[in-house]
Amino acid sequence: MKIKNIRYSFVAAGLLLLGSSCGEDFLTVDPKGLPLVDNYYKDEKEAFSGLVAVYDVMGKQSKGFENMICMMNAGSDDFYAGGGGPGDGAGIHAFDNYTIDKINMPRSFWGDFFQGIARANILLAKLPGVKMDEAKKVRFAAEAKAMRGYYYFELVRTFRNLPLITAPLSPAETYTITQSKPEEVYAQIEKDLIEAKAVLPNTVDVATEGGRFSKGAVQALLGKVYLYEGKNSLAAAEFADVNGTPGGTSMYGYKLLSNFADLWVISNKFNSEAIIEIMHTDKSNADWGFWGGGNDEGNSVNIMVGPRGYTKKTGAAVDYISGWSFNPVTPSLYNALKGDPRFDATIVDLLALKASGVADYAPGDQDTGYFLKKFMPLNGDTSQGGGAAALNYKQDTYAIRLADTYLMEAEALGGTGARAQALLDAVRARVGLASVPVSLDAIANERRLELAGEGHRWFDLVRTGKAASVLASSGFVAGKNEIWPIPQKDLENTKLVQNPNY
Repeated sequence: MKIKNIRYSFVAAGLLLLGSSCGEDFLTVDPKGLPLVDNYYKDEKEAFSGLVAVYDVMGKQSKGFENMICMMNAGSDDFYAGGGGPGDGAGIHAFDNYTIDKINMPRSFWGDFFQGIARANILLAKLPGVKMDEAKKVRFAAEAKAMRGYYYFELVRTFRNLPLITAPLSPAETYTITQSKPEEVYAQIEKDLIEAKAVLPNTVDVATEGGRFSKGAVQALLGKVYLYEGKNSLAAAEFADVNGTPGGTSMYGYKLLSNFADLWVISNKFNSEAIIEIMHTDKSNADWGFWGGGNDEGNSVNIMVGPRGYTKKTGAAVDYISGWSFNPVTPSLYNALKGDPRFDATIVDLLALKASGVADYAPGDQDTGYFLKKFMPLNGDTSQGGGAAALNYKQDTYAIRLADTYLMEAEALGGTGARAQALLDAVRARVGLASVPVSLDAIANERRLELAGEGHRWFDLVRTGKAASVLASSGFVAGKNEIWPIPQKDLENTKLVQNPNY
């Protein structure tokens, strides 16, 4: 996550004092950073670089090998893990076939978000003493609370049983903290988001503040949190403000793009449908030595989902990059989308292209011949700067976009009534599809097709209680696989306990 003016760096001092790096114990703070905590945050510039460091963890959605999009896609019925072979990413393959356990669970999915929480806690503790404009100080605090809520939401819906940490911890406290009830974690998330919503501006100037939280973004996130808690009337109320009149422009300026494919045009950043957008750049000089470690700002999904050994054989072929063949599309999703107007913007059928002699590729693990087009850049999009070219793609990703909130509001309304029908109709009309009677099943199907490959499907199946039946053939076990195991290394020398059945 970058913010204008320090978009490509966090400031080294800010990084040192803001918690552990992935791979270290999630609750420990490297002692070498402790003196900087006392000396830093003297003025607005230092507070702002601390704020940027909090935002940066949002990049977990799509940067590094262990990114949320590729991982969550692999656990769903729409994609396989793929890659070079069964050993190419033990964690993503274990989630794909539900052999996930405390040993092969990648630690970064636990530790990175707690790192973001630690950074937010330190910033919130230090802000009162910073010499800076009071209005800006209040805004910085609201943004830190919004991000802490975001990170805890990602953790509670994947691991469920978490320690609730709302202030910086001393070294001694890291060994004694225990887990809180999920309801207590959700209550804190709500509190953070409600307080942030009351303070943040309705919108931000994307030219100078693109990527920062606005009131509209926080309302969308709060509505999503309420939906996951089953507080449907509260969720619907938040979404109603975000969405406005279905098909129109909301009070926050959100509006569905007229052309679905334009969502995936790499230059189309901060468009009217983007609510929470994860920023990437091709100018961070990301390289193998620190890929996924915090300093890289490229979109890793781009290289991961591209077909291996892709070659353009005739002028009719598109000049896609050759990637690593993760997340091959399942025949189930291919068949569901075939004939839908969103197919061509979502899936590349390389089997057909190869058969026609237009292009060729080298099949990877679990190959189906179908690839996720939304995140397949062209060779012309490859960075010409420093670092490893494969790690420096610049496509932004959406954590929440408007079609998503339309369908979540329709679900929160129980899948019935005139407004739910209008919300569903608007998503379908955008791609030229006729109205179908609204129902929870119709909404779930629309979410699958509209949001395919964006990392939502597994969460939707678990939230609606369908995961056990839909994913049974993949090895999903009801009462166990709705959440992840806590990595064993992050339990050692603590009072934390492992999740049930792991």
